[in-house]
Amino acid sequence: MADSVAAGLGEEKEAESGENGEKEREKRAACGAARPDTGSGASEQTETLGFYERKAKKADGRRSVSDLSLVRFVSAELTRGYFLEHNEAKYTERRERVYTCLRIPRELEKLMVFGFFLCLDAFLYVFTLLPLRVLLALIRLLTLPCCGLRANICPHCHYRSGSRLLQPAQVCDVLKGFIMVLCYFMMHYVDYSMMYHLIRGQSVIKLYIIYNMLEVADRLFSSFGQDILDALYWTATEPKERKRAHIGVIPHFFMAVLYVFLHAILIMVQATTLNVAFNSHNKSLLTIMMSNNFVEIKGSVFKKFEKNNLFQMSNSDIKERFTNYVLLLIVCLRNMEQFSWNPDHLWVLFPDVCMVIASEIAVDVVKHAFITKFNDIPADVYGEYRASLAFDLVSSRQKNAYTDYSDSVSRRMGFIPLPLALLLIRVVTSSVKVQGALGFACVVLFYLGMITLKVLNSIVLLGKSCVYVKEANMEEKLFQSPPSAAPSRASSRAHRTKYTREPAGESADEGVSASIITQPSHQPEYTASNLPTSESDQFLTTPDESEEKILTQDGTELVHRAPKKDLLEIDRFTICGNRID
Repeated sequence: MADSVAAGLGEEKEAESGENGEKEREKRAACGAARPDTGSGASEQTETLGFYERKAKKADGRRSVSDLSLVRFVSAELTRGYFLEHNEAKYTERRERVYTCLRIPRELEKLMVFGFFLCLDAFLYVFTLLPLRVLLALIRLLTLPCCGLRANICPHCHYRSGSRLLQPAQVCDVLKGFIMVLCYFMMHYVDYSMMYHLIRGQSVIKLYIIYNMLEVADRLFSSFGQDILDALYWTATEPKERKRAHIGVIPHFFMAVLYVFLHAILIMVQATTLNVAFNSHNKSLLTIMMSNNFVEIKGSVFKKFEKNNLFQMSNSDIKERFTNYVLLLIVCLRNMEQFSWNPDHLWVLFPDVCMVIASEIAVDVVKHAFITKFNDIPADVYGEYRASLAFDLVSSRQKNAYTDYSDSVSRRMGFIPLPLALLLIRVVTSSVKVQGALGFACVVLFYLGMITLKVLNSIVLLGKSCVYVKEANMEEKLFQSPPSAAPSRASSRAHRTKYTREPAGESADEGVSASIITQPSHQPEYTASNLPTSESDQFLTTPDESEEKILTQDGTELVHRAPKKDLLEIDRFTICGNRID
């Protein structure tokens, strides 16, 4: 019994040990099966990265030597492909930039040609219409005694004795005429020949530095000069009932005379330097002066420009190009005088003149093309600039006009025609000798021809300006009253809105042509404190930052907008470079 029991227990232990051994074998087999799986997973994960696992190295070792040859690399480079449509927006934008650069020369030259004729119109005004307007004002001033002191309304000229002696526009014209006459007599004391030989005796580098200094000084004079003239005009035409807040008309007048005289001398030195460059033997000075235009590209292309800044720079370029043309005309007149008006010498000067003009046009095109490219400005913006200049011309013919067009061009472009016209008169009178009745007849015919050119130019410009204004949808702004500067008190705002409201009988359906031929109507004296600005300045403005609503005395709601950063605020040389950065 005991043996059998012991034998049974031994068999059970052997069976248990056998079962345990089988379980251990199964666990080992399972672990062995799991390890290859994890190894294969790791190899699958690292195969995409390459070269880090043994199997990858063994697989690379099994490759043939020809697979690692230079021929396979070259064939892969030759057959490698890509798809541009995966980044369609990027390449479309690049293509549009190229098209914009190709359109810039045409659009820019349209603006330049239009601006050139605007400057020409303001320049011819000084020679043609200004003397006639001054003569009419003086005749009216001399014929005032016919009205009598007791008569309320003169039966002959229908002049009211209680009104002004001269209208504000006539006062400004008379002041311009007196300034031109005084400065012309002062210019006779400046010897052009002595100035020419003094400048010619300097070295080339010194003349180059002098020419650059003259350009900077011309911009500074243009910036401050128009302010001097505007201060004189306003001081002379300001209503007398107001409290005197100025130094008087006579000091302002002498300041204006001094400015015009100094600016004319500055332009004379600039023209003399250019004349020396034309007459130099090796033309080295002319080449250096032309290379100075390309330096301008470096100073402006890599700066950030907004639309308003580009508009101001475009106006500066128009003014600079017109001034250069007048300087070239003065140089040709002086050289022709020295060679007894020999037409053969004109053909000697012709290549140099063409070279200067071509370099100026090339520099402007390259400069504007890269500025529009780097700042993502479309080429259509030059059409907007042209419409803004056209609006200034059309609005100067309105009933509510507040300035003459020649002054508007001066403020917009920085082009002041008085000093340049004074210098041209001085050069022409010293170069051309008028003798006999035939000579005076030629002068009269030439003057009549200039008047004809001025009238035709004004008619064509006015027609084109009306077309540009209609295309820009700015026609309805012509019939709005000019906006005024923000007064300091709400009562003055209510007082202004009460009297500047348009009559109910008038409508904007009259058309542009019906209002550009009418005379400006005299505004009441209570609106004299308003400083109107051009409606074209609302054409390219930044959005309003805030809007304030004010209740007037009569209960009406008046919306007062925050001042805009419009074009009129940057229409002068606020910085030496005639731009705002």
